[in-house]
Amino acid sequence: MVISNRLVIITGLIVGFLGAFLVLWGNPVNMGICVACFVRDIAGGIGFHRAEVVQYIRPEVIGFVLGAFLLSIFTGEFKPRGGSAPMIRFFLGALMMIGALAFLGCPLRMILRLAAGDLNAVIGLLGFAGGIWAGGKFLKMGFSLGPSPALNKTNGFIIPGLIIGLFILFVFSPGLFFSSTSGPGSLRAPLLLALGAGLLVGALAQRSRLCTAGALRDLFLIRNPHLFYGVLAIFLAALIGNLILGNFSLGFSDQPVAHTDALWNFLGLGLVGITAVLLGGCPLRQLILSGEGNTDSGLVFLGMMAGAGVSHNFGLAGSPAGLALPGQIAVIAGLILSLAIAGGIIIFNKK
Repeated sequence: MVISNRLVIITGLIVGFLGAFLVLWGNPVNMGICVACFVRDIAGGIGFHRAEVVQYIRPEVIGFVLGAFLLSIFTGEFKPRGGSAPMIRFFLGALMMIGALAFLGCPLRMILRLAAGDLNAVIGLLGFAGGIWAGGKFLKMGFSLGPSPALNKTNGFIIPGLIIGLFILFVFSPGLFFSSTSGPGSLRAPLLLALGAGLLVGALAQRSRLCTAGALRDLFLIRNPHLFYGVLAIFLAALIGNLILGNFSLGFSDQPVAHTDALWNFLGLGLVGITAVLLGGCPLRQLILSGEGNTDSGLVFLGMMAGAGVSHNFGLAGSPAGLALPGQIAVIAGLILSLAIAGGIIIFNKK
């Protein structure tokens, strides 16, 4: 199916608009939408970690998956596939989350932070681009996690089913879950509004194939700006929204839920960039593919949940004070392991 530039741009404009205005409606500043942060909050909400300030069952994530699921059912694009390097996908998903939490945000939040004047996001963008460039080199050298054969449709319902079950439990038995009373996890848009925003983003991202990593990958590898138009649209819509709302503050210091450790902002999103290319999509794209029935992406999603738990249980995540030594070691180790996995697969694929 050929996806028009217009659809990608419209999707980007809506995502950027919601990224700005969900802050007005209650979400943390510069974090109207952040896949990594919201998955981390869900991981805390179900007890994977005990960082009390980042625990909440974020309806937006539920909406991302269900929006993609419902539209793919409607359009006949729900075609479960999977079985390609499951352990590697799970592990790389965890590393991608560790890198995002070192930076304090996924690539989507990077764009929203930049649109709010946070210049630390420029450093992150350079690292993200560098990671994607490196990942693209591995693709040119023959990297592949192998084909994902068609599966019985039952497989494709697992992640959407878990998400629906989680939402039902959260609505009718909220006491089962941890929920922040202070910090970013306590700042939230009204449930139905957040869910509706997530459903809209999920459906549009499913249809348009929007992907922050794919946008730069395609620019670097095939000089195709198609997906990049969507990324630019996110930035412009969020920038206009932030200017309207008075949430634009240009500079490095005193930015909300951010730190000024340039090296670790660079390397953290560098790790996200290379893992996203190796996995075939950014964190948002992985959730969308999970909704479409792709069990490979479902394993990446579960790996991201595990990575969030590991990050906060072992002090690997960044904070406004910066990235502590354990987090620095984890990012370097993650980069080395990603390079080793990519190199190993290329070598063994040739044998």
